[in-house]
Amino acid sequence: MIKVEHVKKSFGEQTILRDVNFTIQQGEFVGIIGTNGSGKTTLLRLISGVDPLEAGEIKIRDKRVTSYPRKELAQFLAVLSQDALPPVGFTVREIVEMGRYPFQNWLGEEAGSGVQLVETIIEKLQLQELSERTVDALSGGQRQRVALGKVMAQEPSILLLDEPTTFLDIGYQLQMMDYIRKWQDECGMTVVAVLHDLNLAAQYCTRLLVLHDGIIVADGSPHDILTIELVQRVYGTVPVVLPHPSSGLPQILLQPGMGE
Repeated sequence: MIKVEHVKKSFGEQTILRDVNFTIQQGEFVGIIGTNGSGKTTLLRLISGVDPLEAGEIKIRDKRVTSYPRKELAQFLAVLSQDALPPVGFTVREIVEMGRYPFQNWLGEEAGSGVQLVETIIEKLQLQELSERTVDALSGGQRQRVALGKVMAQEPSILLLDEPTTFLDIGYQLQMMDYIRKWQDECGMTVVAVLHDLNLAAQYCTRLLVLHDGIIVADGSPHDILTIELVQRVYGTVPVVLPHPSSGLPQILLQPGMGE
């Protein structure tokens, strides 16, 4: 599905990514974690085809990502970032409808059930009462729900998430991730998520990739990755790692005074 081989990326004299390699299969929920500045967002932008590669190769469906026309790529790959909404003035319904753009002709017309799909998404995300409001009148959690509705309207088989919960309170963080996991369960979508919160990553991702010093230093399940030794090595602090009382998945507790 997604194959990353010997990828390198620099900005000026600073090398951000060097010799990055991994493969993601259809239907996986993969989290990319690492410290600030480790290249997580850069890697996601390379996978999405937004930024050019300096060296190496990224293939999606056995074809170089850079060889896809943008509109064709958008028919099966969508990106949800921290602030993914267009400028103020558009209504909730108009923004969700924007997700159908890759399937429209030059007249803005679409054959098929795009209108019904938009209605279904608005209902599924509980946006009915907000549908005619402009996005500048919404809270942060509501805005991110609308952004999710827009990418859902694309009906992607691959969803890239760039820290989509960073500016949300904990209730909206869980709501957002629950929506995404339920959506994935329903359609078998592949999800690749850059996440800052390690505990959130452990709860929702079935596999974690750890970026450190420009390379993947660890790749495995949350149980394999979220260990005291690895967290100390990558983040420079000695945590307490405990199993979640409900899921059994590892959860990180920080210890003041234990930073290096």
